[in-house]
Amino acid sequence: QVQLVESGGGLVQAGEFLRLSCAASGRIFSINYMYWYRQAPGKQRDLVAAATSGGTTNYADSVKGRFTISRDNAKNTVYLQMNSLKPEDTAVYYCAAEVRTVSGGPMLRYWGQGTQVTVSS
Repeated sequence: QVQLVESGGGLVQAGEFLRLSCAASGRIFSINYMYWYRQAPGKQRDLVAAATSGGTTNYADSVKGRFTISRDNAKNTVYLQMNSLKPEDTAVYYCAAEVRTVSGGPMLRYWGQGTQVTVSS
């Protein structure tokens, strides 16, 4: 019903930047929150940043001041601008969205397939 596709991952050196994108498509009536999570090998999946449709954002302490989440609501797309990358930012990055597929229906969370970000020292 709803697909989320991430792009923009890759291999960079410490101090460089990357911009991730995630486009939602399918049967979408409305989207509330959109998120970026990350999961490093052997670790749990952690929230990196979140943004509401109205523009409210919040960040994990570890990325505040370096990462910026933004949305294009017309395109059902969320971005993550990642600056001053560190080796500890290495992880698979997943986007997620809370989507209502029909008017008055429930909000359900959908996930993308993930994109690898590797930061070398």
